[in-house]
Amino acid sequence: MMKRIALFSAIFLFIASLGRASDQIPAPPQDHPIALVGGTVHTVSGQTIENGTVLFDKGVIVAVGRDVPLPEGTEVIRVDGLHVFPGLVAMNTILGLTEIGSVRATQDYSEMGEINPNVRAEAALNPDSELLPVARWNGITIAQVVPRGGLISGRSAAIVLDGWTWEDMTLEAPVGLHIQWPSAGGRRYYFMQRSRESRERIQERIEKIKRAFAEAKAYLKAKQAETRKVVPFHESDVRWEAMIPFLKGEKPVFIHANDLKAIEQAITWGQKEGLKMVLVGGRDAWRVPDLLKENDVPVVVTGTHRLPSRQWEPYDEPFTLPVKLYKAGIRFCIAGTGNASAEGNLPYHAATAVAFGLPEEEAIRAITLYPAQILGIADRVGSIEKGKDATLIVTTGSPLDVTTRVKMEFIQGRKIDLTSKHTQLYVKYKTKYERMKK
Repeated sequence: MMKRIALFSAIFLFIASLGRASDQIPAPPQDHPIALVGGTVHTVSGQTIENGTVLFDKGVIVAVGRDVPLPEGTEVIRVDGLHVFPGLVAMNTILGLTEIGSVRATQDYSEMGEINPNVRAEAALNPDSELLPVARWNGITIAQVVPRGGLISGRSAAIVLDGWTWEDMTLEAPVGLHIQWPSAGGRRYYFMQRSRESRERIQERIEKIKRAFAEAKAYLKAKQAETRKVVPFHESDVRWEAMIPFLKGEKPVFIHANDLKAIEQAITWGQKEGLKMVLVGGRDAWRVPDLLKENDVPVVVTGTHRLPSRQWEPYDEPFTLPVKLYKAGIRFCIAGTGNASAEGNLPYHAATAVAFGLPEEEAIRAITLYPAQILGIADRVGSIEKGKDATLIVTTGSPLDVTTRVKMEFIQGRKIDLTSKHTQLYVKYKTKYERMKK
């Protein structure tokens, strides 16, 4: 019986592994100048250029404008009637860290235990994931891959969505430390109340986060004293070592919190700790604009396609959060829901915000430039400017329009294969039914 179970398990894992490898071959490095000529260039950070040219070489944008001189050997790609945008940035995602939700062996975004600041999301990345080409097909070129689980989940990384290995794909790591702040309140229905035991459990978990930071600070102090030869050698601890850049304020701490009380607790605590903070989720963020502005805390809005947080809130509460933050002068960006298989829907979350008042230009920045700024990689990506990476998409229209198609995509100057499992299935069954008509 045990042998039979073992055999079935092995077969199941083998079948699951087959679904983890995509057929697309990573693009080779750019080896000659390329110019996209004749399209509408949406620089995002500046003016939109009609009948513009984007010239890039060795993966970097060399020039942007109307009358750009082209060096000898330049490959000219006419994009008349098309639009050139910076590649889209997917925030707060587990792309590449999961494949099949019902198969535990294909999920690698959460570690055992509650305090895991040493976890590195990029090291768990699966470059052969079928979900990466699906996301690329709709213009996603960069993603912030984020660990989940526990209280201090680990460190996220900014990756490009093309490469042979996780080392090839890592654009910047780490870009943030992630804290899952315990929900301190908020009721979906009037009759829901937290029990005393539940409130105590929440407070215990908050204290665990505070103790972890206290220990990490003590560790940092001991290590600094060690370098000055004030104290003897201090044994290294990989958990506290990983937190040093965040304790020093060199990198941001991403605090995942949604309800009002949790946001207030987390931001107040982070301010006392001297942390550089980013709020993730933030469904009630619009209720505390002064607190966020005073501490310069940007918000990662985790999707607009959801239900209101509470029974008595208006139906459009999720749709209007971005415009409320915009009007309050709070820095923000828009992410998807965190479902890796649906990351391609990112531009439509931004489009929904536009339908409910957010200016379209701001919505496009919220999925390109603003996330790059929050991640600290805006010197390389997020807009079309000389000196930045040639990470671009060529489209038939605005990426927020569901009818728009991505015609070409470049990541660091490399032309990307836009086929995916979805496009292959489309061609396969389109051909089938065309033949049946004959």
